[in-house]
Amino acid sequence: MRWVENGEERSAAWRSEAGVAVPKRVQLADDTLNADTAYRLACEGTALLWRGDFQNARQLLQAMARRLDRKPEKSTPAKSPPSVNDAFNRHRMAQAQRARTLGMLLIPFGADHVIALRRAPDARQACAEAYGEAAAPYVASLRELLGAIGAHEWRKKGVEIPALAGRIHPHYGVFSPVRGEYVAMVASAPLPAALAENSLAFDVGTGTGVLSAVLARRGVRHVVATDQDRRALACARENVERLGMKAQVEVIEADLFPPGRAPLIVCNPPWVPAKPSSPLEYAVYDPDSRMLRGFLGGLAEHLEAGGEGWLILSDLAEHLGLRPRAMLLELFDKARLKVVGRIDVRPTHPKALDTSDPLHTARAAEVTSLWRLGAAE
Repeated sequence: MRWVENGEERSAAWRSEAGVAVPKRVQLADDTLNADTAYRLACEGTALLWRGDFQNARQLLQAMARRLDRKPEKSTPAKSPPSVNDAFNRHRMAQAQRARTLGMLLIPFGADHVIALRRAPDARQACAEAYGEAAAPYVASLRELLGAIGAHEWRKKGVEIPALAGRIHPHYGVFSPVRGEYVAMVASAPLPAALAENSLAFDVGTGTGVLSAVLARRGVRHVVATDQDRRALACARENVERLGMKAQVEVIEADLFPPGRAPLIVCNPPWVPAKPSSPLEYAVYDPDSRMLRGFLGGLAEHLEAGGEGWLILSDLAEHLGLRPRAMLLELFDKARLKVVGRIDVRPTHPKALDTSDPLHTARAAEVTSLWRLGAAE
């Protein structure tokens, strides 16, 4: 990233885990900048490289966010009420605009992630976990820095998992198992009879490793957990070792399935078939249901005779008009799979009860299911 300071052209490396492009217009900013001006410049696409007090920068970011929140939504005449799908698209566009605008407030870092600003926190460990090593100075958005600090705190504290009588510690960029309903279903669903003869299970797209750990806690002697994301692989290995399950759970890098067959294969793919707006959203959004299609398409050939594939999937996409139930059932048929059983549960997360959420109608109707699938005859 390049800018002019004291009449000289300067530069530093640009970092963005969200995949944001290098800002083209950069203006220096300090404690004298008011929120209205900062908000206007950010909306116009001018990045603000902060040279003032760090805590004042945080307050400025909050003030800019308040201006975004009270910005009136443009109304257009409509012959009929907007569909849920339209609401989802508008919500995604608003989220993207919010991220772009608030991401314009930038913080300078020295080597080893040192923030040379007044009252700046020691965020070296949080930044190392998010970015890796930093041998040279760089610039990143304050919003992303605060996200890295928050992720670091989650990693230290961990998420309590009742089925494990322990905690899972999510890494930066790895989906946290804060929605416990799907974990509880894997902990209580009846294990297939074929598992008794060959105590082996695959956990496809393991993420934090939480489902592998639950299966190991249920007595599965050998679980092979796969993922292709380096952060997820490191996270799963750390959690497995922390829980004392290293001998039971093997974490390997693979796109979907490991070699061989198993009597039980579980998968919790991203639930929403939409394009991620950043690399960090791949745990939530699955473009064109790629992972879902890949899992279902390869399941039958990786199942042992009498085995089951457990697909954990929310029907939120159906309520958003993104993937009808008929399409899911058609994918089962094409993959030569039959439904052995299904367990349903209604989510209890706060957004399901938040009537101010733009997607409240869909969230209130959401059901999370564990589909028990077997190979068709």
